[in-house]
Amino acid sequence: MAATASNIGAMGASFPPLQRPLTNFASTHRKLSSPLLCCVGPSSQVGALRSQVLRRNVLSSLFTATIFRQLGLSGVSIAEPVNEFKEYIDIFDGYSLFYPKNWIQVRGAGADIFFRDPFVLDENLSIELSSPSSSRYMSVEDLGPPESAAEKVMKQYLTEFMSTRLGVRRESSILSTSSRVADDGKLYYQIEVNIKSYANNNELAVMPQDRIARLEWDRRYLSVLGVGNNRLYELRLQTPESVFVDEEKDLRKVMDSFRVINSVD
Repeated sequence: MAATASNIGAMGASFPPLQRPLTNFASTHRKLSSPLLCCVGPSSQVGALRSQVLRRNVLSSLFTATIFRQLGLSGVSIAEPVNEFKEYIDIFDGYSLFYPKNWIQVRGAGADIFFRDPFVLDENLSIELSSPSSSRYMSVEDLGPPESAAEKVMKQYLTEFMSTRLGVRRESSILSTSSRVADDGKLYYQIEVNIKSYANNNELAVMPQDRIARLEWDRRYLSVLGVGNNRLYELRLQTPESVFVDEEKDLRKVMDSFRVINSVD
């Protein structure tokens, strides 16, 4: 993700600037400074990402099988690896969520908290929140309907991914918007967008036919927006489209687990 601080929403206009809290349950983190770029073709990228997911799952199975043998359960068969989750609670900023236990915490990533898959590096989650001194949100409906909030979220992503490189083009689309009332009685918006990045293989070429645009990356971004403590909270999940189907179940568990809670001063 881009190193610039993100703005998550404004009542009727643009989102208020985010600010890293002075105190936090965990150390503050900064988002990855830039998207990862590959010099191989799209089909090679897809194959590489799927291989990374497969390698992670195989290692998970081997680890689980080893534990079973040590417990004297060598006869137990493992059909597929089961991802377990850990709970993260920030009582000072006021939110909680579950994340895959094999994901690692990245420090210095610009978000309030940042976790990523150690194998698929483009798969990660972060939490953004508005400044308590400049926002007075009463409900996520202050952003308008989910469709309006989705436009603001997508615009913010595109702003963060702005590039000064010649020949770079981004395509974006809103895939879905929805709202739900969770078991805490709060209303949450869920938004999914897709962003593709294209770059010319020879941006300095004089002739247009020599400037061929190639796909650099293709990612899905899933956001959950909630309000509490007079602040706007955003859970962000990022994953390559090529592995989304394989990872969707776990990603949706993370989305469904996100809660805004009362903060402790």
